Amino acid sequence: MLDGADGPSTGKSVSDLAWTGEPETEEIHDFLLAVREADGRPEDTGFDGGEHLLGHVDGELVAYAHLDTEGDSHGNQVAELFVHPAHRRSGHGRALTKALAEHVAGKPLRVWAHGDHPAAVHIAGTEGFERARELLILHADAEAADWPEPVTREGVTLRTFVPGQDEEAMVRVNARAFDWHPEQGALTADEVRATEKEAWFDPEGFFLAEEDGKVIGFHWTKVHEAVPGRFGGEPAGEVYVVGIDPDAQGGGLGKALTLAGLRYLRDRGLGQVILYVEGDNAPALAVYSKLGFTRYEVDVQYAR
Repeated sequence: MLDGADGPSTGKSVSDLAWTGEPETEEIHDFLLAVREADGRPEDTGFDGGEHLLGHVDGELVAYAHLDTEGDSHGNQVAELFVHPAHRRSGHGRALTKALAEHVAGKPLRVWAHGDHPAAVHIAGTEGFERARELLILHADAEAADWPEPVTREGVTLRTFVPGQDEEAMVRVNARAFDWHPEQGALTADEVRATEKEAWFDPEGFFLAEEDGKVIGFHWTKVHEAVPGRFGGEPAGEVYVVGIDPDAQGGGLGKALTLAGLRYLRDRGLGQVILYVEGDNAPALAVYSKLGFTRYEVDVQYAR
């Protein structure tokens, strides 16, 4: 529902709530940076596109919400809400929630609660939102884990991603593997190309499985720089996305791809690896448990 709902009280309510499509980005960056320093979230300190709800007290930004109006592949608009660490327990989170619900009245809405904070649970329950989705964050100690060499079935080979060559093939597999997923299934080749320009992108950590010259699976890894209050303040590798073409499932392909990425992250000197997995994905949870992953945190989407 909102990130960081706890902290000292200012005693002042939001006097100025306003929606805009063109916010002052520096103001939002500084605001979100303060939230991240207190909570370890959000990872990014800015949101592109959509609509922005700004809450000011005496000219200071104390509450902020971003609404993704394009939404997910299931037709839901998706929002994230934040309250400045120095202005919490003053009703700002509830004010944001009410304004958001009124703004999108009659349209399907999902709101993220990162870490499932107790205050978010309370606001959701009293404002008519229902728990709709759990996204688990799992964690593994890379130094202690026993990750053997990946083994593929006969005829399947592993290689690394080639920018400018493999985007379309990877996206085709992704679309088939995640046709049920509200975000991942909508990935486009242009979005992959845009991500290749990000500082964290590393094709050597992007593994493809091929059979008869056709891409049938992939494991895309990511490295997070150290963030205070997040994963012990140390860098972390991530099992970013593992996708297998439904027609190619079986024979341990998913495990082989996962192991290739895990061993790569460990070889880079990373002491910990995280991943996100849907809370109701029992088969994936079983696989990751055997690889040494345990539950670290949970993000929740509330629906209205």
